[in-house]
Amino acid sequence: MKNKIYIITILLLVFLSCKNNSEKKEVKAAENLKQAKRESANENLNISFLLDLSDRIDPKKYPNEAMEYYLRDVAYIKTVSEAFITHMATKKVRYMDDKIQLYFDPEPKNQNINKISTELRYDINRHNVTLETLDQLKSSYSLNPLEIYDLAISDNKYVGSDTWRFFKTKVKDYCIEQDHRNILIVLTDGYIYHKDTKIKEANLTTYLTPQVIRSFKLNNKDWKDRMDKEQFGFIPATTDLSKLEVLVLGINPDNKNPYEEEVIIKYWSDWFDTMKVGRYQIKTTGLPSNLDNIVKEFILN
Repeated sequence: MKNKIYIITILLLVFLSCKNNSEKKEVKAAENLKQAKRESANENLNISFLLDLSDRIDPKKYPNEAMEYYLRDVAYIKTVSEAFITHMATKKVRYMDDKIQLYFDPEPKNQNINKISTELRYDINRHNVTLETLDQLKSSYSLNPLEIYDLAISDNKYVGSDTWRFFKTKVKDYCIEQDHRNILIVLTDGYIYHKDTKIKEANLTTYLTPQVIRSFKLNNKDWKDRMDKEQFGFIPATTDLSKLEVLVLGINPDNKNPYEEEVIIKYWSDWFDTMKVGRYQIKTTGLPSNLDNIVKEFILN
């Protein structure tokens, strides 16, 4: 009788031990899955472009012998798309959930431009990813942006850039996705102006032009002291952009003011800080070959 009780006890202990180990394995597997999903979410890219199609891209008004400014934009876009494809190539298919798209503000009246921008919207996930899709994306981002700029220049109807309004009313809805790393690429010369968005509150504005910088007397060696003391800058357009990273490319200051570049960069930096942008870099226009590594490092690291 004692032997039977002993055997039953041993079997019960073995059963409970096995059950406990099985439950631990299930819990561990569930934790590993959750961790994998979290890591995957952090690697999901959501890249947006905001193009400034104001007269800054006009090769007649602002010619550049080294490389026209609109062609620099096209090359920057291509570099970003290459980084996006490189990122996709490093991911396992089951974790793919990555997006890339392109915006303007205001939207061009040319329907062909809007049609092309729609064709540059890609949402790639494990259900639709193929080598053909990635090849199509690569081809689209190599060719279509140039067509957009060619059409905008041919139209010759430059209505300014309402970048401030985009940040106020659209950036959170258009450029920020949950469980993604959200990156906005802004292609601009650094000046902001639109006839329908001219707001001034004390020394804060929704616009910035070379004329404004001169009128604020930010064109001498004391510009920074004056800017800080009298609180010149952009009006904050929104709050808490901590889930957004912004890369500004193409800053092109008026060469009549030796301090113009620093003033523009401070305007943008203070603006991003006030809106609590998660991470940002602001780069002066340069040959795309010189900025290639900088752009790819921003996106891939």
